[in-house]
Amino acid sequence: MAAALVRPRNGKLIAGVCAALAARFGLPKTLVRLAFVIFGLVGVGELVYIVLWILIPKAPA
Repeated sequence: MAAALVRPRNGKLIAGVCAALAARFGLPKTLVRLAFVIFGLVGVGELVYIVLWILIPKAPA
């Protein structure tokens, strides 16, 4: 069973969006972060990151 989609309290760089997506889909965090950088160069990465930051809940304490 895959992990729930929540932003972790540890192992994050900015808001934990990439760490949450990597854990949920079983991908390396570096690969997800690289994808966001590439999409950021195209112009949609920042917007998607901010939307996901708002939508994905923070992990409970």
